[in-house]
Amino acid sequence: MVQNRPYFAAINKMIKSDYLIIGSGIAGLSLAIKASQNGDVALITKSKLFESATAKAQGGIACVTDKSDSFERHIKDTLVSGAGLCRQKTVETIVREAPERIKELIKLGVKFTKKDYSDSEFELGLEGGHSKRRILHAGDMTGNEIEKVLVENILKTKNIFVYEEHTALDLIIDGEGVCLGAYVLENSSGKIEIFEAKAVALAAGGASKSYIYTSNPDIATGDGMAMAYRAGAEIANMEFVQFHPTCLYNPVAKSFLISEAVRGEGGILKLQNGQAFMEKYHPLKELAPRDIVARAIDKELKTRGDSCVYLDITSKSRDFLVRRFPNIYAKCLEFGMDISKDMIPVTPAAHYFCGGVLVDDNGESTIKNLYAVGETACTGLHGANRLASNSLLEGIVYAHRVAEDSKKLLNRSLPGAIPKPLSNIKNPPSESTVFVQQWQEIRRLTWNYLGISRSNERLHKAQKRIDIIKEEILETFWLSPITVERIELRNIAFIAEMIVRCAMLRKESRGLHYNTDYPFALEEAKDTIITIDDKK
Repeated sequence: MVQNRPYFAAINKMIKSDYLIIGSGIAGLSLAIKASQNGDVALITKSKLFESATAKAQGGIACVTDKSDSFERHIKDTLVSGAGLCRQKTVETIVREAPERIKELIKLGVKFTKKDYSDSEFELGLEGGHSKRRILHAGDMTGNEIEKVLVENILKTKNIFVYEEHTALDLIIDGEGVCLGAYVLENSSGKIEIFEAKAVALAAGGASKSYIYTSNPDIATGDGMAMAYRAGAEIANMEFVQFHPTCLYNPVAKSFLISEAVRGEGGILKLQNGQAFMEKYHPLKELAPRDIVARAIDKELKTRGDSCVYLDITSKSRDFLVRRFPNIYAKCLEFGMDISKDMIPVTPAAHYFCGGVLVDDNGESTIKNLYAVGETACTGLHGANRLASNSLLEGIVYAHRVAEDSKKLLNRSLPGAIPKPLSNIKNPPSESTVFVQQWQEIRRLTWNYLGISRSNERLHKAQKRIDIIKEEILETFWLSPITVERIELRNIAFIAEMIVRCAMLRKESRGLHYNTDYPFALEEAKDTIITIDDKK
């Protein structure tokens, strides 16, 4: 029997394809291009095709391209940053497959920055945790360049059918535990559509919008992770939320990131009195792994009661900064800061989820015919802390692996008998005030209790309150017309639940998870794996 839920809108239409891909970042777009060589692709995206975390990525994509570098160095750097929790086979696979995937991006039209007076050598950036310069970049708008090129290729591929302004609601799982597709909201009409496919891939990005302060776009509400969790998939390591150390601190500059590459080029973190402080926390100072830098800033802010610290790159000339960081320079100038003369106010912000839908070496989840790629997935590459610029790399490598593995599914027939949900709408009075309250409370709760530093007391308080809020949301979710905002609210409630469940299972401090009651790492590193059935 197919999983059937009381969706409260008329079914608009049923759409069948070989592939259903949910999400339009680097992972989803790359997968769509490759999958189109095997069959028809339905690509849905909650907003516009170009709107994704990828498009906002500044730093770059890590890959061994220089003769003085090596796969072994990149592998070691990733493992060290991952604090003992990386899946070594995955790390080796991704690092070694990287050059070929980079060549494919370049062939599609991506233009990475070259060295001055060179047509062949790339200008390589250095970021925290890397022992060599190996970050390919396109100025300080690398993600924008990659997204633009991928979108251009998508739009000229005849058997990729793009559905913008479509929001995935829930996965359709049959009685044998096989994913058949998804129920999807057409945003403008409020109608529900059934997307049926032989292979389904979640590429819906991360969940950092579940925190009050984040570097992510508004769409990052963990939709793919939450859908997979509700459908019964195994979820892993959701306690490992990476807080980017340097988000621009300005009430108007919403979610604007100051790339780690600024520290790679000599930027120094300082207190309000101009004193540098990172040498107290790590020998690599500003280039220490992100968890250490974020925790150091957090400690200094709490100790001193300050709202921000400062990033000082005034040692570099204006010409250098305009050339290397044109976007950052221009954005800061909008707010009255000339970064060649002025220090940049920064604060940590929720940035990246190292956990997600648990997948195997080919990107398949524990639900048959359901794949996950990009930040939605937990491949084992990042372990307890993502090495800078490994995320875009993971997206393109696993997109390739999913495209290859999913060929095995294309010979099967679609069931064609998915029941249409019945309307049961009751139209209760609008409770917009309650909605706003729930949205704000979840995000403030995750920030205060599930943030950079945690404790057993905070985790227990968070769990109790999250359970109550989630039940309040679910009690009314099916009684009103479905909207994007209500879908996102339900999803961030499930994300908060997953974070606190995984955090409570980890009786240690490791990587991005720091619990003041367990300020040590256990000898053996283990994944925290949960399913929704465990909670029932």
